[in-house]
Amino acid sequence: MKASAYLAETHEVFNQPPPLENYNLFEQDRALQEAVVREGAEWALDELKAHGEIAGRADIIELGFLANENKPVFHSHDRFGHRQDLVKFHPAYHQLMRLALEHGLHSSPWTHPQKGAHVARAASYYMHSQVEAAHGCPVTMTFAAMPTIALQPEIAAVWGPKITARAYDPRNIPAEEKTAVTIGMAMTEKQGGSDVRANSTRAIPVDQPGPGKAYQLVGHKWFVSAPMCDAFLVLAQAPGGLSCFLMPRWRPDGTKNPWQIQRLKNKMGNVANASSEAELRGALAWMIGEEGRGVPTIIEMVAMTRFDCMIGSSGGMRQAAAQALHHCRHRAAFGARLDEQPLMQNVLADLALESEAAMVMTLRLARALDDRASEEEQLLARLATPIGKYWICKRAPNHAYEAMECIGGSGVMEDSIMPRLLRESPVNAIWEGSGNVQCLDILRALSKSPASLEVFFNEVGAAKGSDSRFDVHLAKLQSDFMNSANMEYRARNLVDRLALAMQASLLIRHAPPAVAEAFCATRMGLHGGLNYGNLPANTDAAAIIERATPRVG
Repeated sequence: MKASAYLAETHEVFNQPPPLENYNLFEQDRALQEAVVREGAEWALDELKAHGEIAGRADIIELGFLANENKPVFHSHDRFGHRQDLVKFHPAYHQLMRLALEHGLHSSPWTHPQKGAHVARAASYYMHSQVEAAHGCPVTMTFAAMPTIALQPEIAAVWGPKITARAYDPRNIPAEEKTAVTIGMAMTEKQGGSDVRANSTRAIPVDQPGPGKAYQLVGHKWFVSAPMCDAFLVLAQAPGGLSCFLMPRWRPDGTKNPWQIQRLKNKMGNVANASSEAELRGALAWMIGEEGRGVPTIIEMVAMTRFDCMIGSSGGMRQAAAQALHHCRHRAAFGARLDEQPLMQNVLADLALESEAAMVMTLRLARALDDRASEEEQLLARLATPIGKYWICKRAPNHAYEAMECIGGSGVMEDSIMPRLLRESPVNAIWEGSGNVQCLDILRALSKSPASLEVFFNEVGAAKGSDSRFDVHLAKLQSDFMNSANMEYRARNLVDRLALAMQASLLIRHAPPAVAEAFCATRMGLHGGLNYGNLPANTDAAAIIERATPRVG
């Protein structure tokens, strides 16, 4: 053979996993299938299977990469000098938005309320967010806005049908010319951050004041989420105190509403979506709810967005675990497949436990949202939503990093999804109220509705007697709530343990014994460690890995 033949072929590519694509995210997630049926959405199995197939397609996955490689760009004026406040996106972003809205991720529980409606929507969103998380921001806000806007029936009659329509129209034109719209949110200001009562934006009545009436808003907003939306829920100081308003991009007469984007935020993650700073220069808006009751009015929206943070972080964990499990199933080192080597099994099984625990808690709360007629379920949702938002979102960053480490050097490369998952992972913990805000909200809920704690303990107590470590954890937790001293100082510790109690209870009652046993051993037993990979030697790690690994290639 000529020397040139040897020079032409340097090596053979082998021992590399196939891409995790062209698979069904629903069919390859046993824990999700079980939770959907258990929590009351068995009727949606065919629909979820269809969405799972779409979310796993290579061409759809590619849209997520394209949307993040091409950040939105702000254009303040058109070429003739007219103010337009236009945000331009890559076509991939619009395709993902269209897919989400046509599947009803922004509206299905409102347009088709039934048993399991929130469960089905959460499961669908859980899969969809694994493709690309950033565009979920306007989807979530559009979804969450309806309960707040519904408090003002005459405004809901006009905006409701367009908000809930299963269509997507990204054009920067008056809402009157559209059949479908999206809704954003503008609460935060420079001087206050999470303390929205410190807002300085003023609301001046155009004529008669009061609910449903027109006002002009003057001030600034430090965060306007998704500034390309058609209208925004805004908090501003009316003569009677902090109030909630619906502010459209355009006035009803077809002229541009004078709120002006100053710049887009330069975010470390969530880059496919636009966030902005804006000034309100007499922007026309309509009051929603009672004057001076802005926070209680908008809290309906905030509760829904916090729940969606749980969905998004749970979905991110599932995608991170799926990537690590898939890689290790197809990659060999030191003479054996990675997912067959004891230490790697310990880590992989631990990542799978965290992911499943997050998802089952999220779907259990979706069932609570579905049961509006039950006072107990509503008390559970009121308390457990900030618990879940705090815990699941806070667990996501280290989970993403550990999954990246399982993959190794190739997981750090930007042509992998892992860097995007890692950058996205802190966002939900900070958006819609950071960890301390959630803990304080939980204390506020306990103060206003003491029965919610009893409801919570009744829920998790259904697993008592099945695992001694869980029983000890729960008894100590209940005892610690009897002591009201320094409650605020101890809040994080208490909320950590509340979250673990709920996750453990659900896994004990519904997951395979190997899953529940390992979770209790490491999250509430003496065997727990600070890092992933501390499962006890008697753990059936292979069974946990088999349950969680997507089968592709």
